[in-house]
Formats: sequence, structure tokens, C-alpha cells
Amino acid sequence: MGGAPAASAGGRCERPPLLPGVAASQGGGMLGKGVVGGGGGTKAPKPSFVSYVRPEEIHTNEKEVTEKEVTLHLLPGEQLLCEASTVLKCVQEDSCQRGIYGRLVCTDFKIAFLGDDESALDNDETQFKNKVIGENDITLHCVDQIYGVFDEKKKTLFGQLKKYPEKLIIHCKDLRVFHFCLRYTKEEEVKRIVSGIIHHTQAPKLLKRLFLFSYATAAQNHTATDPKNHAVMFDTLQDWCWELERTKGNMKYKAVSVNEGYKVCERLPAYFVVPTPLPEEDVPRFHGHGIPIWCWSCHSGCALLKMSALPKEQDDGVLQIQKNFLDGIYKTIHRPPYEIVKTEDLSSNFLSLQEIQTAYSKFKQLFLIDNSTEFWDTDIKWFSLLESSSWLDIIRRCLKKAIEIIECLEAQNMNVLLLEENASDLCCLVSSLVQVMMDPHCRTRFGFQSLVQKEWIVGGHCFLDRCNHLRQSDKEEVPVFLLFLDCVWQLVHQHPPAFEFTETYLTVLSDSLYIPIFSTFFFNSPHQKDTNMGREGQGAQSKPLNLLTVWDWSVQFEPKAQTLLKNPLYVEKPKLDKGQRKGTHFKHQRQLSLPLTQSKSSPKRGFFREETDHLIKNLLGKRISKLINSSEELQDNFREFYDSWRSKPPNYHGLLLPHIEGPEIKVWAQRYLRWIPEAQILGGGRVATLSKLLETMEEVQRLQEKIEERHHSQEALQAEAALLLRTSARLSSLFPFALLQRHSSKPVLPTSGWKALGDEEDLAKREDEFVDLGDV
Repeated sequence: MGGAPAASAGGRCERPPLLPGVAASQGGGMLGKGVVGGGGGTKAPKPSFVSYVRPEEIHTNEKEVTEKEVTLHLLPGEQLLCEASTVLKCVQEDSCQRGIYGRLVCTDFKIAFLGDDESALDNDETQFKNKVIGENDITLHCVDQIYGVFDEKKKTLFGQLKKYPEKLIIHCKDLRVFHFCLRYTKEEEVKRIVSGIIHHTQAPKLLKRLFLFSYATAAQNHTATDPKNHAVMFDTLQDWCWELERTKGNMKYKAVSVNEGYKVCERLPAYFVVPTPLPEEDVPRFHGHGIPIWCWSCHSGCALLKMSALPKEQDDGVLQIQKNFLDGIYKTIHRPPYEIVKTEDLSSNFLSLQEIQTAYSKFKQLFLIDNSTEFWDTDIKWFSLLESSSWLDIIRRCLKKAIEIIECLEAQNMNVLLLEENASDLCCLVSSLVQVMMDPHCRTRFGFQSLVQKEWIVGGHCFLDRCNHLRQSDKEEVPVFLLFLDCVWQLVHQHPPAFEFTETYLTVLSDSLYIPIFSTFFFNSPHQKDTNMGREGQGAQSKPLNLLTVWDWSVQFEPKAQTLLKNPLYVEKPKLDKGQRKGTHFKHQRQLSLPLTQSKSSPKRGFFREETDHLIKNLLGKRISKLINSSEELQDNFREFYDSWRSKPPNYHGLLLPHIEGPEIKVWAQRYLRWIPEAQILGGGRVATLSKLLETMEEVQRLQEKIEERHHSQEALQAEAALLLRTSARLSSLFPFALLQRHSSKPVLPTSGWKALGDEEDLAKREDEFVDLGDV
């Protein structure tokens, strides 16, 4: 007959027979109402009574009594596609399985889990709550990989299935991991929900079938704020003229409307800026290729330009025509000694998109953790895995390239022309980083959002392809924009007072890449957007769709939550701080940078001194040896420029350069580690320091109010932010995202991983065998 489905030591329940047997006493708590708890590592005693009823029948009476079942909230235009009941959302632990029962549903917008008992969820849930996406919601675009568990074996799911899994594991692009146990779900419901999720997240789509258009059509009557309140959209000639005037570039450059209606090139925006001497009739010659397009001008009058390369030709006659054309273009921007241009070919002398894709694919696997055991088993290999991914090195190379270009603009007084095949990937990345470092306007929230609009949205970055929103080609999926945000985070982390926005702002911006109610990140070009919104080729009676912009943060967050997007420590006016020189660095319990130090002396024995303890020395020595020379031999003029800047106190409203030596480049903990409870420091980290600072500021402001007898709106916002930090039950180093779901009893040093290596004394004896730092 059937036994009671109870968690085994490995966390697995036996699949019930046709009529699932259920322990009437509910001794293990597995089928109790709401939260389900496992019993540590000991086996539960076998129940003396077995009831042959389905789990859903047990819940029937409870639901009748407490018909407070969480309802599914649908957005305008959202439709329910399939669902399954009696699904257990699991929290994996070492020796038990806990979770919440509820319904798993799939709509044309998201996958959502609706718990049977709302009270089982955190009551604090959130002062930082997203109004569009809940904690148990996954937009279809956010799904990265789907796995099924068959007889304790994990397999990737795709296409039509012959056999359906007993557990569904979903890895998300925002690095969340969901486990759904289907052992107690009706077989027909399992087939329906698993097939539906696989189809709607993996099957190739047509652009017009995206939920973006369903939502826009259904929400036509909803009023939206003017996007120009949040950023310069650069969709009019006046916007470009304003930017030219702001940067003092209007003396040498002009805004043109030659591509109005996209009659010259569908890849270029309707309006853009070119050098004043350039004849407008040259723009259509090669469909916009080979034309220097203005990005930004600095105070010295030098400019940053970009150009898409001319198509490669085999015919000698065509090649000669192209050469003559480029010679003419070059003369308009290179007129020594008055105008000197340095060309940076990013397609050949910099990163490749393949490198970025490969590095991130390895890097993200460090954070897609299924359970506590897996976390501790990989912790011992943390540095070697981090190094082998090369993601931090790619960030460093991007920042270094931006500094090299800044040195040309600032120190050598030269124009810089960025060259790339379509000028829509690495050009966007490098030009944006240069502007963030050189232009304090781009470090305000309005300025940063305008920068993204100008260089990425209007600049033609292919978000639709690079985020693989249509699921048509994995090869095209490259996280170039995420790489940019990670580079900006390095600057925010190193120079917090220089930025009006916080790391939380950058994190929610990266999450917004996968929310298809905003048009911002769902098109490859302005032409594609305008065409599909109905602004082109439509009759006079057709009303164009009004799509939301991601910059209206009130769509996602309440005003109270939005205070966490604004940096209360932002320095609005230049202030001279006597004691403020190089930023201090806070230690994390799991180091977020590779343990390298910059030292003028040769890195002999003692290289790791004060960086890691004796034991870690032995474990990591040779694994990171190849990164010891990661601070490359920089050119003399670059090194002189860089060292000169670092020797001065930082000017938060002037040039701002990052520290790029090995350990200065860190893991963006809030984004990558936020769903891993073991990685957080409860009540600690930088957020604890910020909380204390805000409390002190509050006290100072109250005293100031008494003296001046007036109240400032900014002060109220700072007080609100301080209150939010103090009253949160989730205050940790990963605030405000950290989830306290797994409570691991593992020690700081993972004993399971050390057994094979022997004890500390044994490791010490093998010091010379494992690593000889004197030979490094």
C-alpha cells in the first residue's frame, strides 16, 4: 500500500501512487497549511495511520474556511494561460525540505506562484516592493534556463517532453532560482503547466506578439507622465541642439535632420549631430556608414565621435571609392594643428562580443545556487572560479579603455573617433563610460537617464537581440548593457558622494531589462520602435501606441521605496573635505575581489600579508598567480596622467576616474549575491554604515532647523530613507533585496570541502609543495 510522503535525509519525497497516501497526523508538517517545515537531519517516524486521499482534498475544507487564497492580479491585457494547484514552492536546505503550498500559474506576461497562506510570507515584505513584479513572479523574458528533476537527476528541459518531472527548477536572468515540487499535483495539471512554461519562455516569438503591445493596447486610456520629465529623450532636433549648447559643442558641430522619416538609414536615429564642415549630402552615400557622429564635447573643445565601418568590398573599384570618401571625411575632422583626431578601432583592438558572452556565462553560474550545500562546496573554490570567468578582468579593461580615451581628450587635447562595425555595442559602452567619468551632469539621475537614452536607446543598441527577447538566437545574446551598469557600479562603489543615484537604482534598472511593459529596452532601433508603435505607415485614423518609459519609476515603486534610489550622501556642490582622500574599503565575509595588491616593491613572500590569513594563502597561492601582473605595462603618458589624478583629492564635480588595479575591481554584491542568504551579513556591511550616517545627518538637520526655523524637502527625503533603514527587518549587507529564506548551520569555513585536504596542520606542512610565494 502507500506510505506517507515524508522528506528523506536528502530532501526528497517519494512520489505518491495514483491515490496519494497522506499521513493523517501531519507529523512531519509536510502537508500542513501554509509554511511546510522539514525536521533537520533525522528521519521522521513512520505514521501509524495512512489516509488514501489526495493532498488537494485535505486543503479543500481549509480553503472553504479561509477563502483568503491569494488572488492572481493581472495587468491590463494580461491573460491566464495555464495553472496547477497543490504545488510546493521549496526552499532547499542540507537535510530537509521546506516550502509553501499554492498555485503555479503562467500568463502571457509572467510565471507566478500564489501561496495558499498569505500570512506565511514575510510581513515586512517590503517596504521596497515592486508594484509590477512580486517576489514570486518571473516575467517570461526573465527566464534563463528551465530544469526538471527525474529520479533525483537534474536535466535541462526544452521542446516536447515524453516524461514530465517531479520537480521544476527555474533559473532567472536576475539570478533568482525557484524550485517547484510537483509530486502532489494532478498529472494532467503537471503536463499543462510544464509544457506551457517551456513553450512560452523558449519558443521563438514575433515582435508584435510580445506582451508589450498587448499591454499598450489595453492601457491606452491610462494616463502616463511625460517622459521628458525624467530624461531628455533625443527624439527631436531641439533635444540635440540643447545637448550641443549644454556641452559647448555648438561651435564645431551641428544637429541635422537629413534622416527624418528614416529615409537615409533605418539604423540611425531621425536626428543626430555631425561636424559642421561635413556636407549633409555625404550622409546618404553609404547609408550612414563612414559618417562621424558626435557623442559629446568636453570643456577644452575636444569631442568624442563614433563611426560605423564601411561594408567590406572585394571589388577594387568600390574599394577606391570608399577610400576617397573616407579621405574626404577625415579631412573635415582632422585639420592639424587645430583639430587632431585619434582613431580607436574597437572591433579589432578591444574586447569581442564573444569574450563578453563567454565570461558572463561562466560568471553567472557562481550565483545560481540551488541550496546551502552547493554554496559551501563552491566557497572553497571561490577565487579560482571568479578568476577563470574573466568577468572582473573584462570590467577592468573597459574602465581602462575609457581612461585612455579621457587622457587623449583631457591631456593631449585631441578628438577621439570610436570605430566599430555598426557603432552600436562597444561604442555605446565606451562613450557612455567616458561621459560618466568626465561630465558631472551624467552622474545625476536625470543626466544618467538622458545619457542612456542618447547613447543606447537612440544610439541604436540592439536590446531586442542582445537580451534575446524574441528567443530567436542565443548567439546574439550578449550582456553589453549589463557590463556598462557593472562598470558604473564600480565608480558608484568607489566614489559614492559623486552620484545622485544609488547602487539600488542600478540594480532595479538591470532588472527592468526584462519587464515588457516598458518600451525602453525592447527594440533594436528608434526606427523599429516608431514603426511598430504605429507612427509610420499608418492611416490618419490609426492612433499610435503610447508605450511606457522605464524612467517613470512611479510605475514600479511607491514614493517611499523610491527614496532608496536617491543617494542621500550625494554632494550637490563642490566641497573641500580636508580629511577626505582615497576611499576606504570595507571587508565582506566573502571577499568580492581577487586578493591582489598594488605594490611598488616586487611581490615576493608576504604578498598576501593583511589580505588573507595563513590558511587561505596555502589554498589560493598558485591559482591566482597569473593575475599578479594584471596591472599591465601602461603607456608612459597614460600612467603619468592616471597617477597625477590619483595623487589629488577627488573632485566629485570634476573628472572622476576609477581605481582599476586588481582588488579595486569588485563583485557587484547587491545584484549578484542578493538571493543567497549565506552571502549576506545580517545587520552589517556598507548599509549599516549608511544607516548610522543618515541618523547623524538627521540629528544635524534637526538642530539646523531649530536654528534656521525652516524645513527643506531634501531633508525630509533623507529622514525618510533613514527611517526605512531602521525599521526594516531585512537590514543586511544586501539590503533591500536580501531574502532570509535559508538558515544554514554551516560554519564560516566549509568543513565538507576541507576533509579531502586534511586539517590545518597538514596544510601548513604542505606549504612549500602547494605554493612558494618567494618564486612568484
